Amino acid sequence: MSNTRSSQGTNEVLLADDLGHGNSPAAWTCVFIMMIGAIVSCIAFAIANAPIFWAGIVVIAIGLIVGWAMRRAGYGVGGSKLKNQH
Repeated sequence: MSNTRSSQGTNEVLLADDLGHGNSPAAWTCVFIMMIGAIVSCIAFAIANAPIFWAGIVVIAIGLIVGWAMRRAGYGVGGSKLKNQH
């Protein structure tokens, strides 16, 4: 792996592009909205209701857009609106 390096005597691997764990308001909001959409789609699939299934898929897409917009607004990892900037 060209983007890694190993410390002496340990198995620790450091990635050059550490993206973090997504612990931010933008990530949590994105996941919450997408989870609601997935639950709606799963229930609609189980009861064989195609319009509600696709509505759940649309909610998942909305979750992605909301997460992206919040990240651009400064609520992502290391964002300007957060106290714990890295």
